[in-house]
Parts: sequence; C-alpha cells; structure tokens
Amino acid sequence: MRIFLSFLSGFLATLLFHQPVLWLFNLAGIISRAPYAMEGTPPFGVPAVISLAFWGGIWGIPLWLLIRRWAGGKYWLGALLFGAIAPTLVAGLVVAPLKGLPVAGGGDPSIILMGLAVNAAWGVGTALFLWFLIGRNAGAESSRTNLDASHRL
Repeated sequence: MRIFLSFLSGFLATLLFHQPVLWLFNLAGIISRAPYAMEGTPPFGVPAVISLAFWGGIWGIPLWLLIRRWAGGKYWLGALLFGAIAPTLVAGLVVAPLKGLPVAGGGDPSIILMGLAVNAAWGVGTALFLWFLIGRNAGAESSRTNLDASHRL
C-alpha cells in the first residue's frame, strides 16, 4: 500500500508542485515551455502532462524508499535534494538524448536551473503528500521501531 501511496504522491506532486513552478518560469519569460501540456506523447498519444505525472509517480517510489526513515529537516532536505538532482540528471543525461535533444539542455543555464527548480518543487511536494498519506511521523516511527527492536535484543 505504501508503494502505491508513494506513486500517488509523486503523481500529484507533478501536477500541483512541478507544473506550477514550470508555469512561473514560463510567466517570467525564462523558458517558452508551457505547463500542463496536452499534446500526445508516443506511442499511445497520452497527454504529455499525464505522461510526466506517471513518471513523477514512478520517481515517488525511490524517493519514499530514501526518506522514509528520516524525520524533521533531514526528511524535507532529502526530498528537496533528491528531487532536484536525480530526475534532473536522468532527464538531462538519458531522456534528452533519447528524444534527440541536446544533453543537459545544451548547457543552457536557464534550462538547467529550471530542471533543478521544478524537480526540487516536485520532491518537496511528494514529501508533503507522503507526510499526509502515509503518516506525519513516518520517519520518527521508523526510528522508534528500530529503537524498540534494539531494546529487545
């Protein structure tokens, strides 16, 4: 159930955190890419934003596996850094070349900054949804469980 909730958290965070930050970059004129893109993606013609949200859900699973035992600032900072770094690296170094686009946005600082920012927002948003859906004390509970187990030894 927690894996599904991790997926759901990442999916929702794409729609409610990632895309609004993308909208801000577009509004500021930093990028021309519009949020909530509805053009179909190959091979099934799924709207681009839904495809992106699906992959956000997939990324939500390793994010949860990483931060689930952390509490407080470490939980939130871990989500922010994972979000900013992991999906941005994969998008820039793997996905872009597969789509025939320049590696790492061709080194364009605005594209790199945009990737880091929208994905950091996604990471924090995913952590927030996880916090509500799985438990506000998820990290602390894991620590307590580990502590209780060590006292039984």
